[in-house]
Amino acid sequence: MSGESLNDLAAFMVVAHEKNFTKAAKRLGVSQSALSQTIRALEARLGLRLLNRTTRRVAPTEAGERLLRNIGPRIEEIQHELMMLGDLKEKPSGVIRLTATEFAAESILFPTVSKLVQQYPDIKVEIVTDYGLTDIVTERFDAGVRPGETIDKDMIAVRIGPQMRMAVAGSPDYFERHSIPQKPQDLTQHKCINLRLSGHGGLYAWEFEKEGRELSVRVDGQLVFNTGSLILKAAQDGLGLAYLPQAQLSPLIESGKLVHVLSDWCEPFSGYHLYYPSRRQPTPAFSLLVESLRYRSK
Repeated sequence: MSGESLNDLAAFMVVAHEKNFTKAAKRLGVSQSALSQTIRALEARLGLRLLNRTTRRVAPTEAGERLLRNIGPRIEEIQHELMMLGDLKEKPSGVIRLTATEFAAESILFPTVSKLVQQYPDIKVEIVTDYGLTDIVTERFDAGVRPGETIDKDMIAVRIGPQMRMAVAGSPDYFERHSIPQKPQDLTQHKCINLRLSGHGGLYAWEFEKEGRELSVRVDGQLVFNTGSLILKAAQDGLGLAYLPQAQLSPLIESGKLVHVLSDWCEPFSGYHLYYPSRRQPTPAFSLLVESLRYRSK
């Protein structure tokens, strides 16, 4: 396979994944017209249409799906081996793509990444915030961040934060109009601010534990968001109860802007972990990031 063909196949994979020429061109750092010409040339050489194009969407044809399924993993292996040549460089380099919740990205990832990119100018980092259970292999992320007990057994998990607690809180104004819940089941009588999980699109069930008893409560309310920052704002405005990491709520609880409830039902659990596929050989830049994030208890 010529170098030109390899590059064209790699470009096709990006377009098929993004399902949009504009987004794919931006990711590849080329013009949209140049990318379209590349794909047309690849289709002409193969004598097959690989993509169905409309004004709004791009989707692989049957031939395109087969190409993605059978050749895609091999192209990724080749690209990864080329990235591994960074071992021969004096300085770590390359692009690292990470996915995490908004709070994990802000409180744990960003402080470390900020220092790393200043120290190593050849390292580039992309952080995508997402509350869904992202498939990092399918979505082509190098790693993700989740609480330890939610990570699949076939992944390598590195602890990057202390133990966590979830917390339920509402504004003083809210509790002037509503009674304070004494047990998780009472939440069904309250206005609760729901979190929409991306990917499968479901609402996040509020989880509780006390003395070994575990409960999962499906709450209801007028508001649903897919970001923790908006849930926080709505709770401060008295629009309902929030269920978020206690560390995220603590400054507002301590200042009196929010009232903490059901604390005896929110036991500590495994903190944030960075996870990535066990079969993948980390690049020098990625290994450097992992060691920088690794949690070391004081």
